[in-house]
Amino acid sequence: MRIGVIRISQETDTFNPSFTTKDHFASFGIERGQAVVDRAGAGIIQGYLEAAAERGGVETVPIFKARAVAGGRVDSATFEYLGDELEKGLRSAGALDGLALLFHGACSADGVDDVDGQLGARARAIVGPDVPMVYGLDHHANITQLMIDQSNALVAHRTQPHNPHDTGLLAAHLLFQIVAGEVDPVVAWRKIPLISHQEQYLTSRHPMKTWFDRAREIENQNPSVLRISNFPMQPWLDVDEGGWSTVVVTDGDMALADEIAVELGDLAWSMREEFQVQVSIPPAEAVRRAEAADSGVVVISDTGDSVLGGAGGDSTVLIREMLEQGIAGPALVPLVHPAIGDALVGSQEGDTVTVEVGGSIAGIHEPIALTGKLLHFGPTVLDLKEGYGSPGVDVGYAAVLEVACGIVAITQFPGVGGVVPAMYECLGLDPRQYKMAVVKTASNFQHFAPISSEVIRADTPGPTQSDIASLPWQRIPRPVFPLDDMDSWR
Repeated sequence: MRIGVIRISQETDTFNPSFTTKDHFASFGIERGQAVVDRAGAGIIQGYLEAAAERGGVETVPIFKARAVAGGRVDSATFEYLGDELEKGLRSAGALDGLALLFHGACSADGVDDVDGQLGARARAIVGPDVPMVYGLDHHANITQLMIDQSNALVAHRTQPHNPHDTGLLAAHLLFQIVAGEVDPVVAWRKIPLISHQEQYLTSRHPMKTWFDRAREIENQNPSVLRISNFPMQPWLDVDEGGWSTVVVTDGDMALADEIAVELGDLAWSMREEFQVQVSIPPAEAVRRAEAADSGVVVISDTGDSVLGGAGGDSTVLIREMLEQGIAGPALVPLVHPAIGDALVGSQEGDTVTVEVGGSIAGIHEPIALTGKLLHFGPTVLDLKEGYGSPGVDVGYAAVLEVACGIVAITQFPGVGGVVPAMYECLGLDPRQYKMAVVKTASNFQHFAPISSEVIRADTPGPTQSDIASLPWQRIPRPVFPLDDMDSWR
């Protein structure tokens, strides 16, 4: 069987006013043809390839890959570029027996709420109605009717922290079964009028664990159930079909699929208040607690400026708090400043410099003037090897500044938001030698777990803040919990 593979991924935060551009995709690498698999990294494509090897008799036709870190809506030119590359690649791929669309599922563009559905429709128009197509998605996807209509099945991550390799493996095996005629998939789904911040998104504990565990239990009990995917949507996506979903794929049994979808909708709704529980603390308290800890590395989650959730990475709240408190630290603090190359032009490593940074992306943060010793400056590619699913991440210009409380790592592009210790190793630093590390994520702490002593969530403002009720929602269908009082989801 000849199976086409397309990987397009970006998670949109519509409350971030800055557009995601082609440069942001290029930061993580845009590939065509054989390079798609040759530079797959350790993520979802590698999972697909492992499944193909296990299956045997699969000719993989790699077509196109473009991945960007989460951010604001994709600009119109980049959206058209992605669609054109998808179409060109498919038209030159020859006859296919199946197509794996390894997308994110929560991507929006300027004037286009449902990028993933639109790209799926463009693919379907080329391959025709009879070629099986399976989406492999992040479980923070926003499922739409268009996505359901274009595909034969959808498969999502089963855990948070994510395991994209697992998703690629499962999606591929299901696609191969469909192509071979071994199963006859039918899909039932329900949209649940529910949103939540990400503080309760980890699947290792209740309530999210309870919802996801029930899906696995049903799959294991009934061989007719091919795959169940729960979708607690990216919390900061204000779109016209927004909200949580559950998707059930069975082997020809629509009544069973529908029954399960309703059950899982009921279960999520029954825990709706528990999903809203907030444990983050004020920034000043978070810094004091980290400074007072007996041992490091203490991870401080900058919840409102989560680069991995779509914020700009330009918040100065925590570095300002550290300097004002006069902490000894030392601390590691990442910061995104698109003009850092221009701001330090002519500077040399070893110079003492003053630079005003931050506050230039989200439009809500104040810039800060930092003075310190310049330890590193110049165009930088982070060689993260296999630790992040992207061997090389181009962050544009990067500057490492030693200030009174520690290190501020300033990058032109968001990169990985300081969530991977290898980022600092690439910049010549040993993160284990620091008392605390700010990470621009609301829930992805697994990379620091081997060296961290505790995690503190700081309740910072921004496009990914936990106080979702105060965000300027306009497009999401109403009523929706917790923005509105609701007794039933049906």
